[in-house]
Parts: sequence; structure tokens; C-alpha cells
Amino acid sequence: MDSISSRQQLSTSKRWVIKIGSALLTDNGRGVNRAAIHNWAGQISTLRRQGIEVLLVSSGAVAAGMDRLGWRKRPESIHQLQAAAAVGQSHLVQVYEHAFGQYDCRTAQILLDHDDLSNRTRYLNARSTLRTLLSLGAVPIINENDTVVTDEIRFGDNDTLGALVANLVEADVLLILTDADGLFTEDPRDNPNAELVREAVATDPRLVAMAGGSRSGLGRGGMSTKVRAAQLAARSGARTVIVGGSAEAVIERVAAGEELGTLLMPEADPLTARKRWLAGQLQVRGKLYLDVGAERALRSQGKSLLPVGVVGIDGRFHRGDLVSCVNAGGEEIARGLVNYDSGEAARICGQSSERIVELLGYRDDDELIHRDNLILL
Repeated sequence: MDSISSRQQLSTSKRWVIKIGSALLTDNGRGVNRAAIHNWAGQISTLRRQGIEVLLVSSGAVAAGMDRLGWRKRPESIHQLQAAAAVGQSHLVQVYEHAFGQYDCRTAQILLDHDDLSNRTRYLNARSTLRTLLSLGAVPIINENDTVVTDEIRFGDNDTLGALVANLVEADVLLILTDADGLFTEDPRDNPNAELVREAVATDPRLVAMAGGSRSGLGRGGMSTKVRAAQLAARSGARTVIVGGSAEAVIERVAAGEELGTLLMPEADPLTARKRWLAGQLQVRGKLYLDVGAERALRSQGKSLLPVGVVGIDGRFHRGDLVSCVNAGGEEIARGLVNYDSGEAARICGQSSERIVELLGYRDDDELIHRDNLILL
């Protein structure tokens, strides 16, 4: 694989998820690192001026709360952890708000738990909220909802959360800022001759064997969770960069295509990866019957499916379910994720998108199925 061209692809990517680890955010547990946060806010603001959308996944709530409460050891009690998260999260948000405010940049706090991304309706609502915030020019600052989450429903670590957010918003890049320079062939703390892995395919099984665990005691992740996060992000075609977050202008330099850290590549481009997922991972819940014009728009013009081109529906389905698109001859020509449930679809099929508000009282989307969520068969 051509390393230069792969790095140059980063410089043309337009949507980034940036994850910052607890050790970096809290200066290895000594307190919220305000100077570093202001520095990263400035770099993210530079990316935004270049037309890049950025979502920030921030660890550090529990670690910040521990510092505010005077605790030097991470507690084991779930209630103490939740209390530390509650104290630390409000403090972190204030620091972020002030830091980004110096660059006239709005921020928004988003707290997620596993149910938000496993329940299809909540998944789509979370995606819509994040996309709306991006369209308004805000930087969503996302964390796991540690104040109420339990071990049974937690993501496990914020590296995984970062990857899931990258999947959620179809990001081009997942940038993981950590306290290491990247992924090494062995742990450089144990073997000074270990070599930095400059680039690899995220699904290479040798990568997990190279990664070690977390030693900071502040967060739940280690290098192995970062590798697994890269593998998860690759499912939707995102590229992952694991890099030392303390390096000078690190975000801007990675965005410019400089060879820093470890670049883990997906096996397919984002659109191909997403459509493979659509084709093979979900159960069909219903059918939409298309007229000739809609079939032509999908097959020949690569357009989305609008309500006006649908002449009938079959089955009961919910927003976000996978449905089959059938032509006038009874042939299945496509599958996609539907934006309205079956009852709503029945009311708007055959009608122009302009009438959706009149017929339903609201309008989330102009399309029944967006072309990015549709695969031709």
C-alpha cells in the first residue's frame, strides 16, 4: 500500500472523530490539563476553517472528578465512579466551553450509553442530532454517560465509543490521541528496540498481538482497545490514526498528511463498506413497491428514493429498518434503511416530499430512503 497516497487521503477527508484519552486530558491524573485542551481546541478550530467537520469524543470525566474530590486511586464501587463522573463531567464541559469560545466556536455536550446505539430508533435520533449540530457549526463533545451507566450497558472504553460514533456519522477519519506515539511491534516500555507500525490494514490479526494493556490506572483502555476500535471503525470505511496527543500541532499535522503515529486502513472505501453491511447484516422487515420512474432514478441516476415514486408498501417496519424495493415486475432491485415507519410510509407514498408535513405533521427527511443507505441488487 502506498503510504504517501494513504496519508494524502487524510488531508482530503471532511468528517473527523477525534478521541482524547484520560491520561492526556488530566495530565496523568494531576488535574484537568487546561493548556492542552486549549491547544487542541485551537487545532480543531483550524480544521473547521478548512471545511472539516469535527466531533470530539472526550474521556476524562471520572479522572477529573477524582481530582476534584481529592481521590488518588480509581474507586471500585460503581456508585463512587458515577459520582466522580458527575463531578468531573460538569468541570470538563466548562473547560471545553471556555477553550473553544476563545476561537468563536460553539460546543454541545452529548452523553451516550449503549442503548442509544443499539436501539435503532435512538440510533437514528442520535445520528440526526449530531448531523444537525455539525450543520449548525457546533463541535459535539461526546462522552459515555458514566453518571448512570452500569457495567452491563457500558461501551467498555471510549476508544470503542469513538469508533461507534465514527460509524454513526459515517466519518472519514477516527483520530485517537493517546499518551503513546502509536502502535509498536512490542511495548517500547519493555523493549527499547520495538518499532513503530507506520501503516497497516486494520483487520490484520497480528495487530492485536502487538498491543498491550493500559497502565495509567486512569482509563479503561489500552493499545489493544485502540486496535479493536480501528477494526470497528473500518467496518464503515473509516481510517484510524493512533498518535501521541502531546506532539506539537499534532492534529493539524496529521490532517496535512504528515506521517505521524500509526495509520490503520479499512479494506474498502466508506461507501462500499457501508453497502456491504447493508447487504449482509440486517433482516428485511418490509417491501416498497416502486413505479417505473423511481426504478429509473435508482438504477440509472443514483438518486434517493422519494415517496412520490412508491405505489405501495407491504409489512410492518420501523424507522431505520431494512426494507426491500420491488419494481413493477415484482423483481427486488434494491434494499435500504427506511426513514419512516410503515404507517407513515403508507400515508405519504405517491406524494411529493413537500406534502410530508401536511400529511404527517412533521418532516424528518425528504426521502423514504437516502441513496447512502441504499444498495442496488
